[in-house]
Amino acid sequence: MPAADRIRDHAAQGAATTVAAHRARRRLRADRARQLADLLRRQLLTGAFPGGALPHEDTLAADYRASRNTVRQALDLLRAEGLVDRLPGVGTVVVGQKYPHGLDRLMGLAETLREHGRVTNEVRTAGPAPAPAPVAERLGVPAGADVLCIERLRRLNGLPLSLDLSYVPLDIGTALLDADLENNDVFRLLEAVTGRPLGHAEITLEAVNADAHSAAVLQAPRGAAVLMLERLTHLADGRPVDLEFIRFRGDRITMSGLLRRSL
Repeated sequence: MPAADRIRDHAAQGAATTVAAHRARRRLRADRARQLADLLRRQLLTGAFPGGALPHEDTLAADYRASRNTVRQALDLLRAEGLVDRLPGVGTVVVGQKYPHGLDRLMGLAETLREHGRVTNEVRTAGPAPAPAPVAERLGVPAGADVLCIERLRRLNGLPLSLDLSYVPLDIGTALLDADLENNDVFRLLEAVTGRPLGHAEITLEAVNADAHSAAVLQAPRGAAVLMLERLTHLADGRPVDLEFIRFRGDRITMSGLLRRSL
């Protein structure tokens, strides 16, 4: 190979190595920023920063043994989530809040968040409707039988928090039509009309993209991720009485629970 070609090949290999090294450094910094954001998010949500003001970037860099660029990138991630903002002359402050929703107790939303404010409900739909086959099967009613369908937009202190769709067997649901659905959890009403306590629930939790309708109702960006909770609740005697599909705004709720290892 001519000397000129060898020189060009060597230069190209060197450039490729430099680009690869630069990309590797960027990936490493992005990984570290994401990991730091996860640590800071927990601190934000548990009120670890007095007055809602975060320490200076230099202090955070020293506390978490991170570069200042990594700290800035982590704060940018939290800013994009709407949890913090940077105010001139003040620094980075907490501007968002997520409310805790436990997964280890069977409670309605108002019961769960009673320490954080008042939950109100906008009843969007409430009436009988033929049960889709999967709903009928899970509620243990005949295929095509009418069930009570309730859709409510639930707000905490006036802010949209969740869009709840509930299916209830009609022999129980008919009494709910005369109940105060605007100011009560369905759980409390079910226990009142049946005269029996609720027992247990089967739940599935996953992230889904908000469709145009639910995004508009929840006042969330179209396509934003929402937490979808599917819950089938039973009376204490085992009868299924409430199948729910609940879409939570993911930027306003955090799910938690206590899990025990059992082999």
